[in-house]
Amino acid sequence: MRWSDIPMETRHYILYHTIISPLLITWYMLPMYMFMTGYTILEIGIIFTLVHILSIPATCAVGRIFDRIAIRHGLVLIDALDGVSAVLYGLAYGPIAPLMLFLGLLIEDIARIFYPLYQAAERILYPEDRMEEVFAWHIRLPEISQLIGFLILGYIFGYVFNAPYHYRVGFIIFGLSSIFTITYLLKFLPRLDVKERTSVEKFVFRIDREFRLILLIEALDTLAWSIAPGIVLLNYIVNVLGMTLFEAMVVEASISVGAILATYISERVSQEHRFEAIAVGYLLVSLWALIMSLEPSFILVVVAYFIARFGEILAFPFYRSWIFSKIPRDKASSILSALSSYRRLIALVSPAIAGFLASIRPTLPYLASLLLFITSSTTLIAYKFKFKET
Repeated sequence: MRWSDIPMETRHYILYHTIISPLLITWYMLPMYMFMTGYTILEIGIIFTLVHILSIPATCAVGRIFDRIAIRHGLVLIDALDGVSAVLYGLAYGPIAPLMLFLGLLIEDIARIFYPLYQAAERILYPEDRMEEVFAWHIRLPEISQLIGFLILGYIFGYVFNAPYHYRVGFIIFGLSSIFTITYLLKFLPRLDVKERTSVEKFVFRIDREFRLILLIEALDTLAWSIAPGIVLLNYIVNVLGMTLFEAMVVEASISVGAILATYISERVSQEHRFEAIAVGYLLVSLWALIMSLEPSFILVVVAYFIARFGEILAFPFYRSWIFSKIPRDKASSILSALSSYRRLIALVSPAIAGFLASIRPTLPYLASLLLFITSSTTLIAYKFKFKET
C-alpha cells in the first residue's frame, strides 16, 4: 500500500505519532535520572507501583466519558498532561525533588488512562478492508523517527550533557514541546465525535470464544511485558554493564530496525494465517527473553531486542485487527478503555515485582517473562489446531 493511497486524515494521524515518537525518550531519561540521583531499581519499581495504584480507579470512567465527546479532546489532554509531568520532572531538585518526581509520575500515569483513545481513533480512521497495511505505515514512520531521534538525543544526554542538571533542563524543553503537538492535533485531526463514531453499520458486541481467548492472551502478554520493563533494561546496561543512556538508545535503535523490517514482512502475510503470524511473533519474543535471562553481552542485548521487536511487530497488525473485528466503532472508547483497565489491573504491581527480581539478579525478570510468553504462544497454537478458525 502506497502512502498516497491512505486517506488524508489517517496520514495526519500517523504523522502526529511520527512527530512525538522521539519525545518518548523521557521514558528512559526519567529512570536514568533517578539512578543518577541515588534511587535503586527496587525503589524505582515500588514508586512506579504506588503511582499505578493511585491512578487506576479512573480508567473505566474515561471510556464512558469519551463515548459522548470528541476523541480529539482526549488526545489533546494526553499531550497536555505529559507536558506538565515532564516540566515537573525538570523541577525535581533539592528537598522538593521526591515530591516533584512523584507528582510528575502520577500525572503521567493519569495521562496513560486516556491511551485507549489512540486505539479508538485508529478504529475509526483506519479503513477496515486494509487495516493491516495501514498499521504497517503506522508503525514504520514513527519507528524511523524514533530511530533517528533516540540516537541523537541518547548521545547528547549520554555523553555531552549528562549531568542531572542537564536532564532537568531537557525535561522542561520536552514538556514545553507539547504546545506544538497540541496545536497540530487541533489543526489537522478531525474531532472524532459522537456522530462520526455512530454513523457505521450495526454491530452486536458479544464476549464469544475468541474474545475470551483475547482476554487470556492480553493477561499473559501484559504480565510478560510489564515484568521486564524498560527500567530493567536500563538497570542492566547502566548498573551491570557500566554503560550510558546512549548505549540504551542503541538498543532502542535495534528495536526500531526490527520493527521497520517486520512491517514489510507482515504486509505479505495473508489474513488466513493470522494466528500463525501472532504465534510466531510471540515465539520470537520468547527467544528475546531467553537470551536476556542468560546475562548477555551488550552485542547480544542489541540482537535480542531486535528479535523481540521484530516478533512483536510481526504479530501486531493481525492481533490489533483481530481485536478491532470484535469491537463496534460506536463503543470503541468504552470497550478499549475497559481492556486498558483490565491490563492495568493485571500489571498493577509488576514494577515492584520487576524491581524486586532485578535486585536479586538483574536478568531474573526476563526468565519470568519467558515462561509467560511461551504460555501465550502455545495457547494460540493450541486454539488454532483445535478450532481451525481464522
